[in-house]
Amino acid sequence: MKIRFLGAASTVTGSCHLIVTEKRKFLLDCGMFQGSDELETLNSRDFDFDPSEIDFVILSHAHIDHSGRLPLLVKRGFRGRIYCTDATAGLLDIMLKDSALIQERETEWQNRKNQRAGKPAVEPLYNIKDAEEAMKHVTPVLYDQLVDVNEEVKVVFNDAGHILGSAITELFITENDDVYKIVYSGDLGVKDRPILRDPTIIKKADFVIMESTYGNRLHEKNQLSIQKLVDIVVRTIKRGGNVVIPSFAVGRTQEMIYEFNRFYEEHTEYRDILKDVYVYVDSPMATSVTDVFKANVQAFDDETKEYILRGEHPLDFKNLIFTRTTEESVALNTDPAPKIIISSSGMCEAGRIKHHLKHNLWNPKSSIVFVGYQAKGTLGHSIVSGDKKVTIFGEKIQVEAEVYNLEGFSGHADREGLLDWVAGFQKAPNEIFLVHGEEEAKMELARSITENLNYDCTVVRSDMEVTLSKKDIVSVEEIKRELVSPEVLSEIRRRVSSVHNALETILYNTQLAVGSNLTPEQIKDINNMVIELEKNTYGLGSVMSQEPR
Repeated sequence: MKIRFLGAASTVTGSCHLIVTEKRKFLLDCGMFQGSDELETLNSRDFDFDPSEIDFVILSHAHIDHSGRLPLLVKRGFRGRIYCTDATAGLLDIMLKDSALIQERETEWQNRKNQRAGKPAVEPLYNIKDAEEAMKHVTPVLYDQLVDVNEEVKVVFNDAGHILGSAITELFITENDDVYKIVYSGDLGVKDRPILRDPTIIKKADFVIMESTYGNRLHEKNQLSIQKLVDIVVRTIKRGGNVVIPSFAVGRTQEMIYEFNRFYEEHTEYRDILKDVYVYVDSPMATSVTDVFKANVQAFDDETKEYILRGEHPLDFKNLIFTRTTEESVALNTDPAPKIIISSSGMCEAGRIKHHLKHNLWNPKSSIVFVGYQAKGTLGHSIVSGDKKVTIFGEKIQVEAEVYNLEGFSGHADREGLLDWVAGFQKAPNEIFLVHGEEEAKMELARSITENLNYDCTVVRSDMEVTLSKKDIVSVEEIKRELVSPEVLSEIRRRVSSVHNALETILYNTQLAVGSNLTPEQIKDINNMVIELEKNTYGLGSVMSQEPR
């Protein structure tokens, strides 16, 4: 068996790993390269394999750097299935279509430029129809279920806590009567963060493919970043400026909404200052994604579920306004009233955020607050790095606004979080392959893992290929025992109890709803909890009926 690392090998974008067995070829992710012009040119090149020979794709999550070339894969001949969690499937439909629109718009702009220069026209990487065609290949699955992809490959999706639907995948691959267990971390989230559950700890693996985005960094504590955000908002509003937050439409925007909800609810000392200050989510995609979040309560952590059961929703509050139309977006930059604008894209490479930066970067009263990773070569990285002049839509803009980078909001685990996760293995894996990180981050994480855990690590470089050899770290008997272990049965009992308690609350709230003045949003929340019960019940039924393999 071989693994060929074709993307996110020397960078943090373009995730794509090809696994070749005696009988199968399949991909772990098929993402888009983002950042510098040099990186982005890699998107249009030929794949390093024949797409028609790929049997299936395992997709860790919906972020474009992991999913963005799926429409191109289908366009060039792929005919297999794309396996992902049900929540990821909901997000993927939005994100691939949005990506296609960006491709079409950028190509239209480039062709106008080419025409003036007497150059030939170019075609978009893919279009909306290609994105729609890719979605026909998607097969949604539930967390924690052993899925038979075919006779040789089985997979379990575990919660990665990175964004809604994100997964750590356990792959059980049979070759020459040996069973290999490969664990692919995808992108690992941060423990004890709002809305989502913590990353799942995996106990055993023969081989691990692990992200290393922040392998050389420690985030400041989330609570510290929250307090800093509060202070920034108050100071900026008092001096009459805007707070502009470039934010990824999936995950980070919803966390920002959650924190501002708490901010407005709990900080009564600022009530007079903030009563007429609105939080605008200026991103049609982020608005649609938030709707997907609201429809997937089953993926939330217990604290957020309890919040909803009290009749409130963490992703909605009085001063929150979602803008959809271009006219509404433009009005934000002509309205002189101080405001908070959350807009995508998170790295400031496309979308409405570029307009808001153009209108606010030059203003010393305003603040620009970054809450996520900024890849080298992006506009966001340039601003965070302290460049005093940046180019937006061909115009040089002087940076006079206050610029902040609050790493406590990062959706990626830092070095400590990555070490905690990999320390969860009860036996040392045969090999750990470090991907999805800049060279320095991977090197330092490898040193930390070796020094603290004495595990062998391989720092992956671009287009590296490795041959795997079975050394019985995980045996077939252990896999069978894991499926019926006391821990699994205990988790089933906990989930049954949780479903029972939630059902009682839902029935009680439903009785109260008869003849009451509940809002449509509250009725929707009750319905979402019923969906959670259905998903949990079917999931439990599948696990309990699963025969050991």
